[in-house]
Amino acid sequence: MASPTGFSINVNDPSLISLVNKLQDVFSTVGVHNPIDLPQIAVVGSQSSGKSSVLENIVGRDFLPRGSGIVTRRPLVLQLINKPARNSVNGSTDEKVDNTTDEAANLNEYGEFLHIPGQKFYDFNKIREEIVRETESKVGKNAGISPIPINLRIYSPNVLTLTLVDLPGLTKVPVGDQPKDIERQIRDMVLKYISKPNAIILAVTSANQDLANSDGLQLAREVDPEGQRTIGVLTKVDLMDEGTDVVDILAGRVIPLRLGYVPVVNRGQRDIENKRPIASALENEKNFFENHKAYRNKASYCGTPYLARKLNLILMMHIKQTLPDIKARISSSLQKYSSELSQLGDSLLGNSANIILNIITEFSNEYRTVLEGRNQELSSAELSGGARISFVFHELYSNGIKAVDPFDTVKDMDIRMFLYNSSGPSPSLFVGTTAFELIVKQQIRRMEDPSLKCISLVYDELVRILGQLLNKQLFRRYPMLKEKFHAVVITFFKKCMEPTNKLVRDLVNMEACYINTGHPDFLNGHRAMAIVNERQAAGKPTQVDPKTGKPLPSRANSPSLETSPETTNNSGFFGSFWASKNKKKAAAMEPPPPTLKVSANMSDRESAEVEVIKLLITSYYNIVKRTMIDMVPKAIMYTLVQFTKDEMQRELLENMYRNQELDDLLKESDYTIRRRKECQQMVESLSRASEIVSQVQ
Repeated sequence: MASPTGFSINVNDPSLISLVNKLQDVFSTVGVHNPIDLPQIAVVGSQSSGKSSVLENIVGRDFLPRGSGIVTRRPLVLQLINKPARNSVNGSTDEKVDNTTDEAANLNEYGEFLHIPGQKFYDFNKIREEIVRETESKVGKNAGISPIPINLRIYSPNVLTLTLVDLPGLTKVPVGDQPKDIERQIRDMVLKYISKPNAIILAVTSANQDLANSDGLQLAREVDPEGQRTIGVLTKVDLMDEGTDVVDILAGRVIPLRLGYVPVVNRGQRDIENKRPIASALENEKNFFENHKAYRNKASYCGTPYLARKLNLILMMHIKQTLPDIKARISSSLQKYSSELSQLGDSLLGNSANIILNIITEFSNEYRTVLEGRNQELSSAELSGGARISFVFHELYSNGIKAVDPFDTVKDMDIRMFLYNSSGPSPSLFVGTTAFELIVKQQIRRMEDPSLKCISLVYDELVRILGQLLNKQLFRRYPMLKEKFHAVVITFFKKCMEPTNKLVRDLVNMEACYINTGHPDFLNGHRAMAIVNERQAAGKPTQVDPKTGKPLPSRANSPSLETSPETTNNSGFFGSFWASKNKKKAAAMEPPPPTLKVSANMSDRESAEVEVIKLLITSYYNIVKRTMIDMVPKAIMYTLVQFTKDEMQRELLENMYRNQELDDLLKESDYTIRRRKECQQMVESLSRASEIVSQVQ
């Protein structure tokens, strides 16, 4: 097939490239990030490298915007489709055709923009105007740029099926009203395209400059350092100094590229201004390479026709290699977005009261299920739900109560003082029960703080469960509903805290109110005295059962509590007072001082009495500990956990079901609305893409 440009087109099977073109069209309509890395040829180069001329020569038509500064300000996805010439013109009126003024317009060649579906542009000047108009619609008339691509499809019998992405030219210094960071903006945009593994990089470089200074090649080497997917295009070969050529570059002796280099000759600025036909320029290019002494032996590997054929072959082979991966990516992405769309759900339509009722019922059931450990999402990695409350009861609270030591605040000297003060004016004949009860009651009240702390910890776990339930997709969709649920349930929890705190305090007060010395596990006074006497006689510490508080049995005899006369002279409770007086002052019987100091040393009898009291306190305190460890969790379960589990649905119904703002509660968040739309678009696009790739075996 001969073209007006004078070269023969070897039309390969274009089905693979057409397939990618269809996929590009599919994903171009999606307003979110394209999850599929499609094979494409990205054209990079500096503003003065001649990128536009290369593309126009490949197309064979003059259609790209011209001017100073940044002309290409949005990526242009150029899809070239080989279409055999028609013998007659389709005169149907259902096609929208632009009003062309180009007398030489060929009805076999036309362009279509994706953003104007159905409208065919036969006048390529109008294509240029539409590119400018669409660019300015996004970035204005200044020098700003945008990463949103323009999709242009050109049908012609004179092109090879090919897909190219024309990117803004690289620049170094802002000019005019260009943004100060224009270099970074363009660089980031170009890198976004060429860093994709499936992108073929077409690096355009002026042959009359040092190749090492090529902006396009430098950027390409950053993402493709081995040059595996970069093809070089050398423009302005005809403008090189006499005696110089690019033979060494073509031979790969300068900067080697696996896909090699192709030299081309484009129209000069004067040719463009004089509107020299591209067909004439291509003929001139052909003559240049065939007659140049350095290139005539390899003229068939030079020029735009060879570049087009090479790009067509490279792109088809690349698509063939990447197609299995593309199919897999489309399938996995479709599954991912379908799953997310299913989680987002459809907009809830219907009676608001009925919808709220169903949500309340479902929430209450899930709350009970999580507390009881019957939920299907049980974790094998950590405790959750009701199991964490069990941990609070049986680990934190139990160990906390067991760690309370009555004798870390009450010392032996304090017990001795209690004993004397509780005996009144007459020294006691036996160990006084008043001192024992007073000390025990004080120590029992120390259990109130850890018991109330246990309630607080359980409350925190209930709030944690609430947070997990409200983090589900349903509540993320309706932020006002989530906020209302949270407020109502938290208020309910706090309301239940009051009777729970009161009940636990009552348990502590009950234990402190009545000291049941008749408890079967309690060590009585006679047994305690026998143990102390036995210990004193044996000179060994008394062994006590840590569980019951009862002393372990001993074979030693239990002597009576007796003190030797020698130990009663200057020792005992008042020893320090009389020791400070001489006999003369003692005979005067001076009144006691305001503060009576006690002896630092205890008599044997006092030591024995203190030990007896400590044994009794330890025995009874252990009984109370076991009672509190058993009863406090029951109290919390009864008035807080079980009560909220049983009454959750009633509480929610009372505070929400009759709410006059039910419709407002069911207003979806902006994120949910936007994300559902994005997922719907992606599912539709991926479904169409899946159908397209499934047609290729």
